[in-house]
Amino acid sequence: MTKSPSGPRDKDKLDPVWKALADPTRRAILDFLRDQPRTTTEIVDKFPHLTRFGVMKHLDLLRDAELVNTSEEGRQRWNSLNVFPIRQIYERWVSPFQELWAGQLLGIKNLAEQNGPDVESKPGPPRKRKDK
Repeated sequence: MTKSPSGPRDKDKLDPVWKALADPTRRAILDFLRDQPRTTTEIVDKFPHLTRFGVMKHLDLLRDAELVNTSEEGRQRWNSLNVFPIRQIYERWVSPFQELWAGQLLGIKNLAEQNGPDVESKPGPPRKRKDK
């Protein structure tokens, strides 16, 4: 039996990225790293509702997804954002639809210009409520 390349059983190389981005805490960590690299201690301090162990687990998952790069400098671990996997998601899932969206918006613009600003919209007849 041959599996299709886009079948649900096939592991996609972006699956770890989607999993990492699915969690609001991990997204907040990425937002925190957006401006500059941070030490693990700075990240722990930024998220006081989490234990150090909890932050480390989130960072491990972000590293596995290649969204965070970590380097050691003495006793400190520096974490920096790697935007490449996010760019891959953009190119695969957003970029192909840009032309479609642009075409739809252009159609709306053309329709609005055809009607002009002087056209008053009249409300339609009231809708009847359906009782359950």
